[in-house]
Amino acid sequence: MRIADSMRGVHLVLHAPQGDTYADLLFTMIDRQDRRPPVTYTTFQARDLGGDTANLVTRAVADALERFAPQVILVGESCTAELIQDQPGSLAQGMRLPVPVVPLELPAYSKKENWGAAETFYLLVRALLADRVPPPGTPRAARDSGRRPRANLLGPTALAFRCRDDVTEIGRLLDRLGIDVNVVAPLGASPEDIRRLPEADFNIDLYPEVSRTLASWLERQFGMPRTKCIPMGVGATRDFIAEVAGLAGLDAAAALEGERPGQAARSSSASRVPWYSRSVDSTYLTGKRVFIFADATHAVAAARIAAEEMGFTVVGLGTYDRAFARDVREAAARHGVEALVSDDYLEVEKAIAATSPELVLGTQMERHIAKRLGIACAVISSPIHVQDVPARYSPVFGFEGANVLFDAWVHPLMMGLEEHLLQMFREDFEFHDGAAASHLPAASPATPRPAPLSPPAPSTEPAKPAPAIEAAAANEPGDPQWTPDGEKELGKIPFFVRGKARRNTERFALERGIRRITVETLYDAKAHYSR
Repeated sequence: MRIADSMRGVHLVLHAPQGDTYADLLFTMIDRQDRRPPVTYTTFQARDLGGDTANLVTRAVADALERFAPQVILVGESCTAELIQDQPGSLAQGMRLPVPVVPLELPAYSKKENWGAAETFYLLVRALLADRVPPPGTPRAARDSGRRPRANLLGPTALAFRCRDDVTEIGRLLDRLGIDVNVVAPLGASPEDIRRLPEADFNIDLYPEVSRTLASWLERQFGMPRTKCIPMGVGATRDFIAEVAGLAGLDAAAALEGERPGQAARSSSASRVPWYSRSVDSTYLTGKRVFIFADATHAVAAARIAAEEMGFTVVGLGTYDRAFARDVREAAARHGVEALVSDDYLEVEKAIAATSPELVLGTQMERHIAKRLGIACAVISSPIHVQDVPARYSPVFGFEGANVLFDAWVHPLMMGLEEHLLQMFREDFEFHDGAAASHLPAASPATPRPAPLSPPAPSTEPAKPAPAIEAAAANEPGDPQWTPDGEKELGKIPFFVRGKARRNTERFALERGIRRITVETLYDAKAHYSR
């Protein structure tokens, strides 16, 4: 669906039961598309299983061809339809249609979505370029001296993280270098564009989860080199420029002007991050603990930015994509942590809680986890939600992307500090409920302030135990209990590290057999874990 929806002139016929037809929801509501996705379903029901479901496939393919007149038809099946084993791709190929039919056999029960997108992209391109593959050992023709170098941007798709704006940003960067973009695929590409892929001098593997398989095939079959650096962050963008310039045989000095360490941004294309990172305000960020979990491309890049450009401490790094586990493990080793490779969100939540970070960088799933744990969070990769598809220009690649990331990561931490200050001064005379707000007009005499509540009348009923005592009674024997003064002192700790302080103090008390946690216990634990 992601590949078909990304392209023009391509239609997907999906053998799927009623209930698996959710493409409209994904692409119109989440990805904010202004059109229906190019998908036709067979939509078989339970009563159809006793009949000829294969006939539904051929009828759906014929209807799609007549109604939409696509240049290429993709034919696949959902995970449920896979169990029926109708082989819809073979059925469609046997119809001898006047347009290319690309059958997709994607094992839904053993492979994940990114693999499916990469395999679909690879099979589609391979089918369209089958007659253009040169014999093995054929040398690649040299570029004409009067022509600018050309590059393909491979990998951006629908439902991915900020692809639309990343393509624009990298296109501008390449133009500054003197390189033309030959084809962007699959996002916005047509079958005719796919046929022009070999006309480029090299490929930019922009989203390896989707494009690495194809980029490797083009390198083997057509002798087209590919990039390996992802331009996310100031340092990685500089490395990307150097790599691309080397492949194109160009000088990268002009594109790097204004991006050198020690220089302030001097043009609209320059990043402000290096200057901000050296400013006085950035000292508040130094050493902030960050946990990163996303697709491999964004996770590895985010870890480098966090450590080298923000001054954060990476306390966790992981991915849900096992196909790229090696890349993440290598990056985790560079940051001195153990990689977490898992698609179990409960395991991810457990790891985040154990490391007690001040900031989580992840997908929309990690955003939910961070919200439950009271930790600041920023989304850096798909899976995403509609709030991660901004209407404004908001790339994460290139120098402008570094600015966007700086804002997205720093603002939650700064707001955390502001909220802590409000909590710290909540008992100040200017903050109590009866204080007049300096930025609002005074209350009119016609709307007097409510009178304070009178104290309750004495009761003859026996006193109930305090909530703290009730909670203590409900706890397991041996669990240390907080005294009122200890709880009050704990409340003075910033909320974004309060959970860690509570856990450390309770563990400290439990290890020493302390039954009641007082102010002294809190500070003894702090001293112990600060050594």
